[in-house]
Amino acid sequence: MSYLGVGISPGNVPVSHSMNVKVVDRRVRVAELVLRCVICGLGVLAAVLVGTDSQVREIFSVRKKAKYTDMKALVFLVIANGIAAAYSLMQVLRCVVSMIRGHVLFSKPLAWAIFSGDQVMAYLTVAAVAANAQSAVISKLGQPELQWMKICNMYGKYCNQIGEGIASALLVSLSMVAISCMSAFSLFRLYGGNKGKGSPRWW
Repeated sequence: MSYLGVGISPGNVPVSHSMNVKVVDRRVRVAELVLRCVICGLGVLAAVLVGTDSQVREIFSVRKKAKYTDMKALVFLVIANGIAAAYSLMQVLRCVVSMIRGHVLFSKPLAWAIFSGDQVMAYLTVAAVAANAQSAVISKLGQPELQWMKICNMYGKYCNQIGEGIASALLVSLSMVAISCMSAFSLFRLYGGNKGKGSPRWW
């Protein structure tokens, strides 16, 4: 039976799911691009703030210079944020190329690779922040039971800059967790029924 006399019935009206996929994919890619740029910038900032921080104090006629290498957790923080920034820069380039070409991500191997990399970076940055949060509390409050002094009472400027670096690293870790959720969405969307019709692509 025709519909409104034009020979088209409701059952054969073409409905394209690929357009919806492209709209959602574009929004996700824009949000992903912004977050990866934030991670790249804040990761470099955190690494620079912690890596360049130092303060010299004279204690009992002995000059002691505090620097980030004195605490292994801070070394871990610098390395983790440096790796996260470099990884995010590579992903920013991929996102830009993908947006310029206008391709929807249909390649499962590439989606799995991105998902795995984002998961590793998320765990790495969260672990670095957690380790330094514990060290920061001990440095600020000390540990009377073990006769550990309040280091920040002697190295105030040093601790303040370290705190700024840890705050930047915290934002990096939160952004990385959000990115890992986006990459999980992009991956498992490919296994849904509405992933769109088209040949697999690498971008």
